[in-house]
Formats: sequence, structure tokens, C-alpha cells
Amino acid sequence: MPYLKSHTDKSGPGDVFGAYPEIYRHWAEMGQLLINGPSPLTPGEREMIQALVAGSIDCQYAYVAHTAAAVACGIAPGAVEKLVADVATAPVEAKLKPLLAYVKKLATAPHSIGQADADAIFAAGWDERAFHSAVALTARMTFMSRIIFGHGFVPMTPERAKANAEHRAKVGYVALYPDLDKKQS
Repeated sequence: MPYLKSHTDKSGPGDVFGAYPEIYRHWAEMGQLLINGPSPLTPGEREMIQALVAGSIDCQYAYVAHTAAAVACGIAPGAVEKLVADVATAPVEAKLKPLLAYVKKLATAPHSIGQADADAIFAAGWDERAFHSAVALTARMTFMSRIIFGHGFVPMTPERAKANAEHRAKVGYVALYPDLDKKQS
């Protein structure tokens, strides 16, 4: 159950964003650009990265939501679950594996990242923009997990996550939060 009396068991980050639009409108815009803006990674791959991070740090609310979003963007059902279990054996393109291994390591053991981890990404054919996208997506999801854990949000059902993901794929991240236009300073 969420920790604030103003939240219900169906509440999520959007409720926080709506309560503090002066802070989170910019965050939603940044999320929109990270997921749907220019990048060597597809929107599906970027949602998959967010789901991988959420699953790797056991943030079930975000894991359910972004796994559904990844599938809505064309990632094969079951792929994220296999990535969380073991990037090396997951059914994804070989080129993605060093990037996804880096993401998982950055999310779970950031102090252990080294030049060899970055070099593996570049050796697989990724450029600095892809590298930055992966780092920024990891940072975004770890931030979001603190909003989720900090407020005690309850994971949504897979059915609700699927409906939300399909809606998000149509409207993007900013339009998900209509309250962001309120209280603008």
C-alpha cells in the first residue's frame, strides 16, 4: 500500500508528477526524448533497457510496466525476463549483449564498471550516442525506482500494464500526465 494518504493502490509516478508539475514536466519531456527521440537504439530496445534495469534492481512496478512497453514496441514476449536472468543466453541480437551487460552491471554494481566494459560495447559496433543512451536510460530507471520505492507504489497487474503500454506507445511520455500543465510558474 502506498505510504501517502493521497495515494491509492492504483497510484504511481504520474500522481507524483501531477502533484509537482514544476519539477516533473521537465522529467517527462526528458523521458519522452530518451525513449522516442533520436538514438541508434529503437524505442523497443530503449524500453527493454528500462525493463532490464527495473528487473535487475527488483523494482516490480517499473519492471511490469516497462516489460509491457517493450512488448508493445515490438520486443518479443519473454525476452526481458530472459535478459534479467542472464544477458549472455537471452534471445537478443549478439550486438546488443555487451550493451545490455553494461546496463545490468551499471544498475546493480556501478562501482565495478571499467574501461573493458565500455570497450566491449564499441567493439560490438555501437557508437558514443548509443553508449550515452544506455547510460541515460539506466540513470532514468534507477531514479524512477526511487520514486516508486519511496512512495510505496504497488505493482500494476500485467493487464493494466499492457493497456498503459499501448497508450504510452500512442501518446508518448508527456501526454501520459495531463496534470503536468497545471501549476506552471
